[in-house]
Amino acid sequence: MIRVSELKLPLQALPVETRRAADAPAETEADRAPPPHPTAALRALAAQTLGLPEAALATLHVHKRSFDARGATLRAVYIVDVALADPAQEAAVLQRLSGHPHVQPTPDMAWRPPARAAADWAPADGERPVVVGFGPCGIFAALTLAEMGLRPLVLERGRPVRRRTKDTWGLWRKQVLTPESNVQFGEGGAGLFSDGKLYSQIKDPRHLGRRVMQAFVDAGAPPEILYEAHPHIGTFKLVKVVEALRERITALGGEVRFEQHVTDLCVEPAGKGRQVLQGLRVRDLATGRETTLPARRVILALGHSARDTFEQLHRHGVFLEPKPFSIGVRIEHPQSVIDHARWGRHAGHPLLGAAAYKLVHHARNGRAVYSFCMCPGGTVVAATSEPQRVVTNGMSQYSRAERNANAGLVVGIGPADYPQTDAAAWCAAFGEAAGARYSAEAADLAARGATHPLAGVVLQRQLESAAYHAGGGGYLAPGQRVDDFLAGRPSTAFGDVLPSYKPGVTLGDLSRVLPAYAVAAMREALPVFGRQIRGYDRPDALMTGVETRTSSPLRITRGTDYQSLNTAGLYPAGEGAGYAGGILSAAVDGIRVAEALGCHLLGAPPPAPDRAGQLAVTYG
Repeated sequence: MIRVSELKLPLQALPVETRRAADAPAETEADRAPPPHPTAALRALAAQTLGLPEAALATLHVHKRSFDARGATLRAVYIVDVALADPAQEAAVLQRLSGHPHVQPTPDMAWRPPARAAADWAPADGERPVVVGFGPCGIFAALTLAEMGLRPLVLERGRPVRRRTKDTWGLWRKQVLTPESNVQFGEGGAGLFSDGKLYSQIKDPRHLGRRVMQAFVDAGAPPEILYEAHPHIGTFKLVKVVEALRERITALGGEVRFEQHVTDLCVEPAGKGRQVLQGLRVRDLATGRETTLPARRVILALGHSARDTFEQLHRHGVFLEPKPFSIGVRIEHPQSVIDHARWGRHAGHPLLGAAAYKLVHHARNGRAVYSFCMCPGGTVVAATSEPQRVVTNGMSQYSRAERNANAGLVVGIGPADYPQTDAAAWCAAFGEAAGARYSAEAADLAARGATHPLAGVVLQRQLESAAYHAGGGGYLAPGQRVDDFLAGRPSTAFGDVLPSYKPGVTLGDLSRVLPAYAVAAMREALPVFGRQIRGYDRPDALMTGVETRTSSPLRITRGTDYQSLNTAGLYPAGEGAGYAGGILSAAVDGIRVAEALGCHLLGAPPPAPDRAGQLAVTYG
């Protein structure tokens, strides 16, 4: 087949639905079918680009659709794959157009297991691959291992997705936190209670992202995620998709065990500062029983909030290093303001739906301020996983039909910003005994110009505790209007923008919660963003704090074989390991790591590592 890109049509040339997307039925009802593509117009454009008569085109498939709002006329931009009526002509056409920037062979995007176990494969004791965590990374790691015939065992500290959803609503509606079952922990991971965004900036030469999207569709996700430029599923739909993926894993011989908390590692020294994984200590949270599980090949798909596991890895000397992340708030605007700023006179068009945005500003104090995890037509949600701490996040349903738009408004920080010699802060974060020990380690490292790997966790807990107290307890969050934030005065009353955060927002002064450098950078950025999106800095836009879990505060560093640098058999993966930043990148990383583990186990050569698989990303 031949791929043709940059086929542009004016918006009015597209078939549309009779209702705005925001008026779609609730997600518990049958979904509307998306409108058909303008196939006739696309065939004509594709044939013109290829220099062929339309009759020479046998089939046309839409690969991607986006919208270009930069000109006076908003246009839809398509990438299509066409098959010729005479397949023998394809090579000649591609040769003739070899210099054309918008014509190329359609790449092979199918995923194939790099190796397979024999049908009668039976692992020796401890050789069954184990996946710790069942978020996007863990799900696709387990699915990949299962499709390689390796019958993985998954250990998830949280609960199955439907029980987890009830526990999460318990925090939002009744102010009752379940520490092991919440927005961060449980089947589906932190990505479940988010916008369900399925796009990323990672390099993906093997098209593993397409493998993820197709698996979602096969599990019941809307098929349009395969062609939308910025696809999303939404929380309620993700519940069913995650359940279907779990059923697929178990049908292939995998096993998923819930409420299984890994409390320790069993390692043996291997000389020269290295060690070998032998097993895991696992506590059944339902019974309290703790057992040792022999395990010599384990994928750690922890997520960015598994702080107790980070501490456990540090105690065992697993190589960790601090990494940058970002802190800030959630900011809310009326969705109509964003729609008109982004789409102009086309705001409300049913094909466009709720508009999104992406902003960045480099402040005079050297800080980058940017929008993060933007949720059109969504809500701000309570996302803490620890008692007496407040964390915010954003979520959208598939319809994106809520009144407000929200996004993280965050400031980039790095290891130099983390507490190092503040013993009281370490003790407040980890308790007196462990805090004193880590504080001494941190002081020693600081004297040598280095930063303790757990120092970012100290800062996160500091800010989250401050937010809890500023909110007045009960997991209420501190909030402030933009005009008051810019003027440096506490807010006392809401304007037209009302908070969507549950349990609720207590107005006050966010400068008492966030570091001064972050406040200064955000105050500088807001008017700049207001010039880019009219109404962004409107006086009653609402800021709710704090956003601290944009990505992992540390990296469980791995080598080109995807194993820990100094602990053989341990395969760090996904967001918690510092190698992903969002649903899609975490899932892709899970595939890469599972392929490597599976090939090591089977004695087969793994796929050639691509550089993207070794780099951390920190965006949403």
